[in-house]
Amino acid sequence: MGWIVTSLFIVGETAGGGLVAMPTAVVSTGLLGGIILIIFGALICTYTSYQLSENWTILQARWPEYRNYCRKPYPSMGYRAIGPRFKTFVSICLDVTMFGTAVVFLLLAAKNIENILHVYGRIHIDFCYLVLIVVLILINASTDISLCSPHNAYPSLQPTKFFLSFGTVMFAFGGHGAFPTIQHDMEKPYLFKRSTFLAFTIITLMYITVSVVGYIAYGDSLLDSIIPSLQNVYIQQIVNILITLHVILALTIVFNPINQEFEELLRVPQEFGLRRFLTRTAMMTATIFAAETIPEFGVLLDLVGGSTITLMALIFPSIFNLFLYASDQKHSGKLATPSEKWITISELEFIYIL
Repeated sequence: MGWIVTSLFIVGETAGGGLVAMPTAVVSTGLLGGIILIIFGALICTYTSYQLSENWTILQARWPEYRNYCRKPYPSMGYRAIGPRFKTFVSICLDVTMFGTAVVFLLLAAKNIENILHVYGRIHIDFCYLVLIVVLILINASTDISLCSPHNAYPSLQPTKFFLSFGTVMFAFGGHGAFPTIQHDMEKPYLFKRSTFLAFTIITLMYITVSVVGYIAYGDSLLDSIIPSLQNVYIQQIVNILITLHVILALTIVFNPINQEFEELLRVPQEFGLRRFLTRTAMMTATIFAAETIPEFGVLLDLVGGSTITLMALIFPSIFNLFLYASDQKHSGKLATPSEKWITISELEFIYIL
């Protein structure tokens, strides 16, 4: 993939559930606070995605085995940066993140389908669908301003709601768990930095535009998603269908790291067969069970966004970069040897002070 196509792929993987939930987060923090939070999330996540790109470039330069096939690129960064125990911890965080995201997407799709069936009584992502979703929400919300804004009320800012909104923002920007896999599939992986910059610019413009218009039009009447607030039933259902299409197709991306981790744990062969079919079926069954147990996607979105996604998007990339860059400097970028030791804290201090 080229870097432009990759950027659109990142937009499709990252935006989705966060897009429809972002206006509610802005209502909870106030318009100015919400915009500041979105911009902060965009800037910091763009920077950490840049660090992930640098980390993967170092891994491929110093460890040739990562230049071809790698089943778990994100945990591999933790392994090469700090050690095997941290690799296990990163793998657990990645699995929880992807599993939680899959449950959120499944719940969002289910609720949208339920809404469609409720309206009509009968009866499917890529970047292009997201553009249509944003345009349709903006058109309908803009026409609803004169109708709904006279009846709006805006809640006072509360610290608890602010931190829940932070979880929503992190969920909306935190697609970092899949970024190393996407970068690995690029024709020129070192151009991934360009892809992330363009992708997060597009995502930020989407989020701010939809959030501001939704805030002005609907106020505190917004629920977990902006979609039920849209007054034009036809536009509402078109958005429902497109979002449903998006999250269903995005599930294939989200499930991939979990399935690969599960298959490696059970030593399932890489070629397709009965064992692979059964393990992936079991993973989908577990996701459905979790969705049935926690039927409110907004609560789970805030929980995952404020916990493991924050680690994956904000903390781990910087820690990995700190250690991998120091290791690269210590060994002058040479190929790693089997006897090479991990960088210690004292060595880290010495390298960065110099």
